[in-house]
Amino acid sequence: MKQVIADRALLPEGWRNNVFLEWDDNGLLTRVSPDSDAVALAVTGTVLPGIANLHSHAFQRAMAGLTEYRSDPNDSFWSWRTLMYKFAGKLAPADLKAIAVQLYIEMLQAGYTSVCEFHYLHHDKDGKPYANPAENLVCLIEAAQEAGIGLTLLPVMYQYSGFGAQAPHAGQARFINSPEWIMDVLQRLQAAHPQHAGLRYGVAPHSLRAVAPQSLLQLLTLLGQWDAQAPVHIHIAEQNKEVEDCVAALGARPVAWLLENVEVDRRWCLVHATHMTTAETEKLARSGAVAGICPTTEANLGDGIFNGVAYAGADGVWGIGSDSHISTSVSEELRLYEYSQRLQHRQRNMLVGSSNDGAAVGGYLYRQALRGGAAASGRPVGGLEIGQRADLLVLDPHHADLSGKHGDQLLDSFVFCQHGQTPVRDVMVGGHWVIRDHKHGRQEQSAAAYAGAMKKLLD
Repeated sequence: MKQVIADRALLPEGWRNNVFLEWDDNGLLTRVSPDSDAVALAVTGTVLPGIANLHSHAFQRAMAGLTEYRSDPNDSFWSWRTLMYKFAGKLAPADLKAIAVQLYIEMLQAGYTSVCEFHYLHHDKDGKPYANPAENLVCLIEAAQEAGIGLTLLPVMYQYSGFGAQAPHAGQARFINSPEWIMDVLQRLQAAHPQHAGLRYGVAPHSLRAVAPQSLLQLLTLLGQWDAQAPVHIHIAEQNKEVEDCVAALGARPVAWLLENVEVDRRWCLVHATHMTTAETEKLARSGAVAGICPTTEANLGDGIFNGVAYAGADGVWGIGSDSHISTSVSEELRLYEYSQRLQHRQRNMLVGSSNDGAAVGGYLYRQALRGGAAASGRPVGGLEIGQRADLLVLDPHHADLSGKHGDQLLDSFVFCQHGQTPVRDVMVGGHWVIRDHKHGRQEQSAAAYAGAMKKLLD
């Protein structure tokens, strides 16, 4: 069966009843008909389009809870990064795959139906290349296939330890490569695992501190020759020190330098654009690029607060990512994003874009994260409409947080209430049910493999 009829669904034009959905063999919607009397498998409960998680470092899922102790009088992102390097140095491909499968199942259960994997763990533990340079990237493709989640795979270009072409240190040996290496790997992957509606390739120059300007431009030129529409993601202004070092080395702040020197457009996702001036904020919004916001990780690392109110007021495009995966909850990322603005401005209900009073904050947040996540993924996952993927969530109508609520009240409750089990009951990706009654068919097998990998890593 490639069709269902939903009691109530969120479509691009708003909430509609009795929505008939039909899709083809590629999992793309071919018919979306509200107020339908067609006969099909009934979906009881509210249906939402699934959201893309626009920023993930899958291996860091295994670090969750292991860095919450004070190791430095000035504990910060930089001391956390040292611990991360040590942990990354232990991982074998089988470990990475076990961790990724577990993580992707957890994402599905929380409401993500796609993930953008920003992957820089390329080489063996001693920094030597694998026989297949794409060894770990293939592990991530296989993990996504086993879990049933959509994937945008972004091999990371990483060259230096800091601005001014500082030599990489031992902890970065597994990351180091070049524009030519990135393109060779993409071509290998394309030959062995062709792109399709569930799989997309792009690139991720790690950051301006880790990539030389000339190498960045070379990578973009080569990428444009290969696929002019491929997504491009970059870490950009996560830390004040990063901004200061960029000014010293390049004569401009990171976001300003990038917007001035590179043709940044809707293909781009600027992750952690946390520290921007008003001018940078407005210019980024005008560019059409996506701001990748990762509230739980940015809070965990003490990064700072994104200028969300001004960016929303400028109608900037944004989406959410779980990044280091201390949380894989869609609602928690959206809630913390809004709460960060409330704490910053000491007011309530801050993120409503340029809309008038009376806007539902949860509704705004969900719709914007859907829009931005789809753009960042470079895949047809922008909502329940013809030509888009049949990616959807079914909310449990019996969940206490949703009782008696309708329309955007449901989205407000989904984002801002958190009591008991997640209200996401069922999840479909590309026309296939991957979560039914909160459960994934491989979750027990995955949990056992993950536990085995963790035991080895921690021993």
